[in-house]
Amino acid sequence: MEFLVLGALETRHSGEPVRVRGMRQQKLLALLLLHANRVVPVDVLVDELWEDPPTSARPQVHNAIRDLRRILSADEETSLVTMDVGYRLVVPDDAVDAHRFTARVRAARTAEYEGRCADAIRSLQSAVDLWRGEAFAGIQCPSVASAAVKLNEQRLTVLEDLMALRLRIGETSSLVGELRALLAQFPLRDSLRGSLMLALYRSGRQADALAVYDEGRRFLADTLGLEPSSRLRTLHAEILADSPVARGQTPADEAVRALVGSARSTTGLPPSGRAPAADTGVPLPHAAVRASHPAGRNDLPHDLPDFTGRETELTTLLGLAGQEHGTTPLVITVDGMGGVGKTALAVRVAHRVTDRYPDGQYYVALHGHRADRPPLPPEQALAALLQAAGVPPEAHPRTLEERSALWRSRLAGRRCLLVLDDAVGTAQVAPLLPGTGGSLVLVTSRRKLTALDGAVPQWLDVLPPADAAALFTRIVGERRAAREPDQVARAVELCGHLPLAVRIAACRLRGRPAWRIADLVDRLAGAARRARFLQTADRDVMSVLRASFRHLDPALRRFSRLISRHPAPVCDVDEAAALTGLPVGDVEHHFDVLLEHNLVREEAPARFLLHTLLRDCARDLRAGDAGGEQADGTHGHAAVEHERARWAGVGAAQPGRVPAPPTPESAVSAPPPAAVTV
Repeated sequence: MEFLVLGALETRHSGEPVRVRGMRQQKLLALLLLHANRVVPVDVLVDELWEDPPTSARPQVHNAIRDLRRILSADEETSLVTMDVGYRLVVPDDAVDAHRFTARVRAARTAEYEGRCADAIRSLQSAVDLWRGEAFAGIQCPSVASAAVKLNEQRLTVLEDLMALRLRIGETSSLVGELRALLAQFPLRDSLRGSLMLALYRSGRQADALAVYDEGRRFLADTLGLEPSSRLRTLHAEILADSPVARGQTPADEAVRALVGSARSTTGLPPSGRAPAADTGVPLPHAAVRASHPAGRNDLPHDLPDFTGRETELTTLLGLAGQEHGTTPLVITVDGMGGVGKTALAVRVAHRVTDRYPDGQYYVALHGHRADRPPLPPEQALAALLQAAGVPPEAHPRTLEERSALWRSRLAGRRCLLVLDDAVGTAQVAPLLPGTGGSLVLVTSRRKLTALDGAVPQWLDVLPPADAAALFTRIVGERRAAREPDQVARAVELCGHLPLAVRIAACRLRGRPAWRIADLVDRLAGAARRARFLQTADRDVMSVLRASFRHLDPALRRFSRLISRHPAPVCDVDEAAALTGLPVGDVEHHFDVLLEHNLVREEAPARFLLHTLLRDCARDLRAGDAGGEQADGTHGHAAVEHERARWAGVGAAQPGRVPAPPTPESAVSAPPPAAVTV
């Protein structure tokens, strides 16, 4: 049985049409094909099939499934399976024309990378020939419409690649008619206009090529009030100058590589900027206007030269990134407390595997936990990614869903690497993910992104003592560290073995050659002095950690402040309940949330560790209203009782009188003190 979605939905058995009666059954089949070999919950089907579902929606879905199953029963390889929550349509991959389209495009990119341009052209042409019209034509439901937008964009991209490849092997006059027809259908596709200009120019029709440019300039001005893109203007100038680049006689130089060579990222050319030995050496022209980026584009931050430790994590992540991951993108999340080195690890992994993802490496800072700015909205992140991929700002869709669909279409069939750094949560990340396989996404976050379905989590703890000492030594120098090895161990211990704190302390010591390491230890010994010392003009450990508490609600911040007063670093649930006056159930919930935010570590069941520097930070959060307490806090029972009494609304403890613990209601619902800084 064969299913055709690249056009009006059709079902065929042994080449003969199979009629699927009724629009509801056709929509149902389209939804199941869209999620082929995956379970589709009944609730999803109901929401997609009706804007306002009737009370009989579920029985109607069951009846439609029964009728559809009867139609599909003619094929042994195709089945409609009932699952606990919904249904799964089991079909071979090559039974759906959209899957065959993707496979042929992937084969074409491989052939082109290997210098087999003729094979690449045949594969692309066979992929284009699968289309019979707009994808899922006539099927109106939200997720199918979104998928259709993505597929239609992929088709246009493949057409652009095909035209460019044919130009590259010397076709010119034979392309003019096809390009004119395509441009009439898609007048805003600068890539097609640029290819038509080059086809005309290389056919000896310079005036006609310039007329195509002028026609496009007037069309843009009249319809959108815009000028042609810089890439198209550059191509126009090259044609006017009768340059060797426009004639296709020399490779593009740096000044015009974005114009005539940027298609390497989407067609598989190697990053050298030259075509493989087996082709003609003519650079790809359609990059003049095509929304794509140079193949060698690498937006990754620099790798740290003194990166230390993390051998186990590196081995794990490199092993995952080096595997073939089928039809779905590989998403890896790296989570841990602030300053633990998540970004450094992700960037190191990304640099190590760039050769496996030759179609581009992207980096986006999502600012999920920045003290000086709010998290980056996914709409803005997508705008940055689309622009990095060559889509001009004026071509960006308005809505988040449309931008996400366009981004997915740009990555479809390509092997790209994407680093999403410092995510605040799943909702910020999900719209940025690729939709098909071949790409790797590395996400860093201070939160455990458990709601990111299919992602592989990697939790990052502070460095082991030996690795923390090794990092310290690499920064300050081996000779200096060797003179006071015990003080090195003490210094990194006072930094909590946190890489950011160790790095700042070591850098400050390196800048003070007259100091001994013991002098550094003295400045790290007290919480207040430690907080001031672990601060430079551009980095501040306490500010970094404080941003982690910003996303907690007031009750959780108050809970954190109280448990930071516990005299021992490890606090169990019963001790926390006694300390705060909260019910055990509430305490367990608070610890669960703090654990999700990596603000505590579970040492054993129901026993939690609050990192030394996080304890300092939590106490510092209430220093401004502490009634005369020092910034580094006062340890012990009196301070805890004072805080509990203030929560209960009875004021400070009077001499000789121990205040009663607050009720659970007062402890949770009382407003935070007005002077508390969060």
